[in-house]
Amino acid sequence: MRTTLTALTEELKRLKAAGVRSVSVSPESVQRLRKVVEQQRAAAPEKRAEVVTPAPVSFTPKAEPPKAAVQSTLPPPPSFDLPDGDKKTRWETLRKLVLEDETCRKNVRAGKQVVFGVGNIDATIMFVGEAPGAEEERQGEPFVGPAGQLLTKMIGAMGLAREAVYIGNIMNWRPQMPVSADGEQYGNRPPTPEEMAYCLPYLEAQIDVIKPQVIVALGATAAHGLLGHEAFKTLGEVRGHWQVFAGRPLMVTYHPSYILRNQSNRSKRMIWEDLLKVMEKAGLPISDKQRGYFLER
Repeated sequence: MRTTLTALTEELKRLKAAGVRSVSVSPESVQRLRKVVEQQRAAAPEKRAEVVTPAPVSFTPKAEPPKAAVQSTLPPPPSFDLPDGDKKTRWETLRKLVLEDETCRKNVRAGKQVVFGVGNIDATIMFVGEAPGAEEERQGEPFVGPAGQLLTKMIGAMGLAREAVYIGNIMNWRPQMPVSADGEQYGNRPPTPEEMAYCLPYLEAQIDVIKPQVIVALGATAAHGLLGHEAFKTLGEVRGHWQVFAGRPLMVTYHPSYILRNQSNRSKRMIWEDLLKVMEKAGLPISDKQRGYFLER
């Protein structure tokens, strides 16, 4: 129980630091919490003394992301050269380097996978997220969980198939947090600057191989990883405005999980306006219907 509460507290802190002010909780989850409270109340006095109550979650935004549950000292970022040759040869070499990277493998729990980018190596548009989640580390592919399914729908609204773009993360492993008795991790946390710095050369190499016309950073953490932690304080400062990374146009927008938490047309329209700019920059056709998506009626 202590491990679960710690993981829950860390996740709430992460959401608060990202500006989230409300969280949707299913009736089933509420019932489970009530059951835990009832069990604690029914416990003997000597047992109640052992109950650990999580500290109140501070709503004060923090300049730095929450610290890792277990601090680790990573080696310097990797240095490597890719062979000359066609895109496929260079991409496959890079993929092998990442999947066999000793540091990446050490940071992946038993039964989980290092995650590398997927998609069209000739893609015009490249989407970049922060790190794998639970489903991603199980399947070894970025953006396959609920947020990934929404991203696929967003790509479809742009008139493209998921297979037509390239999707990657700054991080190649899921940032670790405490686990339950059965070894499963609850919740996610943003990667630390040290973790992102280690994996960034691998992302830069993917960009060099793919050579996309446009890069889209999904969320504040991914944007910080690409632009630097001093580049902005709130996502609103850079969201919707063109930046540059690796000599290529970079559009910063909200992570798809933002829409999962905020289902209003206004929220959807903000992201869609950013994607319209991406489509224009990439030279994609835009219909009147697409321009009108999610406008208030």
